[in-house]
Amino acid sequence: MLHRLRRLGLSARIYEAGSGVGGTWFWNRYPGARCDVESVEYSYSFSDELQQEWTWSERYASQPEILKYLNHVADRFDLRRDIQLESRVISAAFNERTRRWDIRLADGSEASATYCIMAAGNQSTPHVPDLKGLKTFKGRCLHTADWPSEDVDLRGKRVGVVGTGSTAIQAIPLIAQSAAHLFAFQRTPAFSVPARNRPLTPGETQEAKQNYAQIRQSARTSSNGAHYLNVVPPGPSALGVAPDEREREYERRWNRGGALLVRAYADILTNGQANATAADFVRNKIREIVKDPERAEALCPQDYPIATKRVCIDTDYYETYNRENVTLVNVRKTPIEEITEDGIRTSAATYPLDCIVFATGFDAMTGALLAIDPRGKGGVSLSDKWRAGPRTYLGLMTAGFPNLFLVTGPGSPSVLSNVVTSIEQHVEWIADCIGHMRLHGFDCIEALEEAENVWVNHVNDVANMTLFPQAKSWYTGANIPGKPNVFMPYVGGVGAYRVKCDEVVAGGYTGFALSASPAEVEAVSSR
Repeated sequence: MLHRLRRLGLSARIYEAGSGVGGTWFWNRYPGARCDVESVEYSYSFSDELQQEWTWSERYASQPEILKYLNHVADRFDLRRDIQLESRVISAAFNERTRRWDIRLADGSEASATYCIMAAGNQSTPHVPDLKGLKTFKGRCLHTADWPSEDVDLRGKRVGVVGTGSTAIQAIPLIAQSAAHLFAFQRTPAFSVPARNRPLTPGETQEAKQNYAQIRQSARTSSNGAHYLNVVPPGPSALGVAPDEREREYERRWNRGGALLVRAYADILTNGQANATAADFVRNKIREIVKDPERAEALCPQDYPIATKRVCIDTDYYETYNRENVTLVNVRKTPIEEITEDGIRTSAATYPLDCIVFATGFDAMTGALLAIDPRGKGGVSLSDKWRAGPRTYLGLMTAGFPNLFLVTGPGSPSVLSNVVTSIEQHVEWIADCIGHMRLHGFDCIEALEEAENVWVNHVNDVANMTLFPQAKSWYTGANIPGKPNVFMPYVGGVGAYRVKCDEVVAGGYTGFALSASPAEVEAVSSR
């Protein structure tokens, strides 16, 4: 975004709470942290020179490699001079008199800007459950989303991992290798498929670089923003083929690795019976891998359709539960009652621990933005406006908040896509919008309430055509007590969403009101 704004001739500044660039990949340094989108596509496309000069080492890049890449980008395009680190924004308010955003930082400093672009991330506000006695624990407490930059030595320690979602599924196998004993406290099991991660060959790297133009175009027009997930197209229906043929297809995709399995048939996310065939396949794989039958059943999700929560991608996750130094604690059957001075007590037992690792996720999609709580026209608080759930137009703006842009906001494909593809599309749209305004003498743009209402209804209607609403997930805010239960991302697909955004622009920014201050009108007239 900074790079595109500079190209428009604008002065711009990034405020970043961390002491380094990288966002998610700066904070999430936990053992096993790795991308679940293939590396060659989890990368920027705005510069072909960048694409050609950078070489990824693995199919799925690790956190250190991704962070190294992002630092390379910051240096290559000389971005650091406009990035202010260790600077947390605590408020943003639209000044109707000046038609500018007044920004305040935690250190008391202030800034003013015509445009305020929120790129705070969909998963950047860690959630720690409010457990009785948490502050009394004498051991070490860690959260995977705020992992220390220094090495954390867990060798010989008794470690409790609270949560078994995507992050824990990456961390547990590695922690178990060094810990004296690992206790995994699981409330809801997750569906996970093998990553089959491996080094990329020189031939694969060369092929990707030669075909980046086609790869990127395929990603932008796909449903999920990733070309590699569409190389093997889905069959029309899981119910339209013989069971043995369907089983062979699932097996092929399981062995190839990654999220291909849940894309084997087009109706897996819209038909409950079709979905059950994929879910049963994965459950049977869990039973094959985990030797203890009772433990295997506890790891098999039963109360939501597969892929309606994030499908996790792992390396030896289920195999880890065959280790003698790993215990699975089912906290749905025996809930955590309190944190004690030396461990965790459930309704059935007390587990002595030296370290507790919270892998309990995020206040996703809205948490980072509502922590700032922008104030729009009339001093209206975004927290108040979104009290019943987020309302946006295209996930890009929200009515009543002029010149406040959201990068991959609620109501856009965001977390249901290769988010880099979606981020770039939003950055391009926002930059082109600001360029259009400057060219035509406008200094203010605002989403119209009626357009916002139509879009919110459309987002809900499309979601309700799928199985997604059947799961209690962070897609709906169900992981945060008291948060409205609303399905937040747009499931209509990256390609279809891009077409809609382009149609809005072609119509002269349909659904938006563009205006100019008297001073700007006078300046344009004089020119």
